[in-house]
Amino acid sequence: MGIEEIKKQKEEEKKTFKRPSQKVAALLIALGPATSSEILKNIKDEDLLEQITLDIANLGKVSDEEMGEVLNEFKTVFQAKNYITQGGTSYAKQLLAQAYGEAEAAQMLERVNSMVNTNPFYFLNEADPSQLANTFASENPQLLALILAYLRPELAAQVMSFLPPDVQAIVSMRIADMTPTNPEILTTIEDIVQKKFSSLLVQDFSTAGGVEALANILNCCDRGTEKNIMEWLDIENQKMAQEVRDLMFVFEDIIILDDRSVQRLLREVETKVLALALKGTKDEIKEKIFKNMSERAQQMLKDDMEYLGPVRAKEVQDAQTSIVNAIRMLEATGEITITRASIEDELIE
Repeated sequence: MGIEEIKKQKEEEKKTFKRPSQKVAALLIALGPATSSEILKNIKDEDLLEQITLDIANLGKVSDEEMGEVLNEFKTVFQAKNYITQGGTSYAKQLLAQAYGEAEAAQMLERVNSMVNTNPFYFLNEADPSQLANTFASENPQLLALILAYLRPELAAQVMSFLPPDVQAIVSMRIADMTPTNPEILTTIEDIVQKKFSSLLVQDFSTAGGVEALANILNCCDRGTEKNIMEWLDIENQKMAQEVRDLMFVFEDIIILDDRSVQRLLREVETKVLALALKGTKDEIKEKIFKNMSERAQQMLKDDMEYLGPVRAKEVQDAQTSIVNAIRMLEATGEITITRASIEDELIE
């Protein structure tokens, strides 16, 4: 080993950050426990989460200079990523060059590419859902499924609601049936879509698509869209429909909530909304609600339901959607728990 190599090795040994995860650990420490805990909740890679947690625990004293470098590095990464999301790589390069010069801009973009996995079709993130639906409705359903699988579930749900019912059904099947796509092929498709739809203002396909992706999208859909897709799936592929249903919560699933959870839910829902939601539902759902109310509250609810008379299906669907959203919110905050019976829990006589 030469003198220069020995010097380089010693310099490396002096460095506090020998792995990217250590830089992340330092950043989380600087951000404080409240913010850091929220970030850690969203790290899905268990190995990475474990490594970062260990690095947080094992990280020694970090000098002000080193911490400044880390914060500056993350700042430039997020700044460049934001520019890329707004208008693409060329737009980001132009803005960064104006602020930092050509050489620094190139380094920043290279750093972003190495540290941040920019999701495919990111350029559609700010597009209007109805415009996206109108643009893609006549395209091959497989292409539309590919794009929706990368959109944020909330945005994908909005786009789905603007599609014709028959297209909704076909695209949903394609999303659930989707398998990982070769990154090179995906890049080619992305380039074609970006050129074709560059006037519109999606996210890593190695894990996009599949039954879980469809369930996430349907969880954000309005009740009408959700019902249409699930009914179609029941006809075309009952096994897939059940897999999707097992991963999402629909209004009819109120019957699987325990009594305490139903009582907590009822404190969040107005009687008039509940009366609308229960119109035309199965008796077992109504009984589940009634038995968790006082006699006086029951009577008020029944009176409201009778007073409503015939109502539009859309109004019922909207009321059911708002109640399901309340259930999901309560589950997210840990106030209620949704428990489905697994195969291990089934009783066999």
